[in-house]
Amino acid sequence: MARVLIVDDASFMRISIKNMLTKNGHEVIGEAENGKVGVEKFKELSPDIVTMDITMPEMSGLEALKEIVKIDPGAKVLMVSAMGQEAMVRDAIMSGAKGFIVKPFKEEGIIAAVKKLG
Repeated sequence: MARVLIVDDASFMRISIKNMLTKNGHEVIGEAENGKVGVEKFKELSPDIVTMDITMPEMSGLEALKEIVKIDPGAKVLMVSAMGQEAMVRDAIMSGAKGFIVKPFKEEGIIAAVKKLG
């Protein structure tokens, strides 16, 4: 099962994703409240998969994604955002995201996306 880092500025969302993942056998090895902390934790923890919100203070998910891909071009980053606009999705995928989930999502949706990246 995957070792996951959750990056989201909303604590309830981090808790929700963490509960869904751990219930399905994945290990949440870290959490970050913005992209800047997410990049630092990525370097420190080397997760298998990162779930990344897009709209966050200090450093957006797209900026953090670009930094993470510089560190590890093979990084598996799954964007999780309420902003499902096509341009955002395209931007994220072009920047190296391996998947995209739109909030609100169902548990099976995030589990299937993580399993696909696994």
